[in-house]
Amino acid sequence: MYEEKFIDKAISLAKKAEKLDEVPVGAVIVKDGKIVSSAYNKREESRDATAHAEILAIKKACKKLNDFRLLGCDIYVSLEPCVMCMGAILNARLENLYFGASITSGSISAKELVELSNLNHKTNVFGGKKEEECSKLVTEYFKQKRKSKS
Repeated sequence: MYEEKFIDKAISLAKKAEKLDEVPVGAVIVKDGKIVSSAYNKREESRDATAHAEILAIKKACKKLNDFRLLGCDIYVSLEPCVMCMGAILNARLENLYFGASITSGSISAKELVELSNLNHKTNVFGGKKEEECSKLVTEYFKQKRKSKS
């Protein structure tokens, strides 16, 4: 069940990432109404292409729960997950995905990836949670990046 306080936490983490000059994305994994793990993008800091907020949050949750199956867990993300992250979400068997802004770069959507998946688990996908705020974070970040290159 969707709870706004968890998307707010994901947004807070995205803002933390932005301050560190990372693409502003935050992720929170919840089970039984409690945060199990949280993370924000750390690709620049770690020099690791896979250090997306969702992947890092999933790794922490798996370690904490001592299982790669995150059954009964939900993930809240400030930005719609990319293909790599959606694959991890499906493989971790997360119950529900709640995200803020949609990816607008012509990428395949999270919902489409669930439908195309040949896994026996299907994650429920709900987008548009605080979409305007989440979208503005990403848009402003890239505007600043382009401006600083001029």
